[in-house]
Amino acid sequence: MEKALLLYSSTDGQTIKIINHMKATLSTTFECEVIDLHTATNLDFSLYSRVIVGGSIRYGHLNKKLYQFIEQYQQILTEKEAGFFCVNLTARKKGKNKPETNAYMQKFLQKSPWTPKYQSVIAGALFYPRYSWFDRFMIRLIMKITGGETDTTKEVEYTDWNEVTRFADMIKNS
Repeated sequence: MEKALLLYSSTDGQTIKIINHMKATLSTTFECEVIDLHTATNLDFSLYSRVIVGGSIRYGHLNKKLYQFIEQYQQILTEKEAGFFCVNLTARKKGKNKPETNAYMQKFLQKSPWTPKYQSVIAGALFYPRYSWFDRFMIRLIMKITGGETDTTKEVEYTDWNEVTRFADMIKNS
């Protein structure tokens, strides 16, 4: 059975949940390995016929370790025709949930030395009760400005699971 490598950079766990959903979708065809790219070392990409990288936005930025990982493995990711998905709350809005219309994906594409063949933008989740006081305050302020949920007692999942499956299927059938 062919193997797929699923790498993630997650802040609050929604990206992990998304990548595990992709794993379930891919596992009918591939043996899947899920790895936190923050701890990934000495990866042997020759073992994998498919590669997916996912990262989450926090305060307008992807984790700098994600960019370092991409710089280190850019050539391999290009050769493998790997896919990338960006998890952010802006993607909860129609018209901002596609790679070509999402500001964070566009920012990634400008900043990254790698242009993924397969791309997706996936809405994340709000976990107000789990956040520190500062994060709860700041994220609530951002959500108020952008017309989102401001009740700090709520957890709201905006993830479009059909999009997650669609993206995994695109990688599976490539």
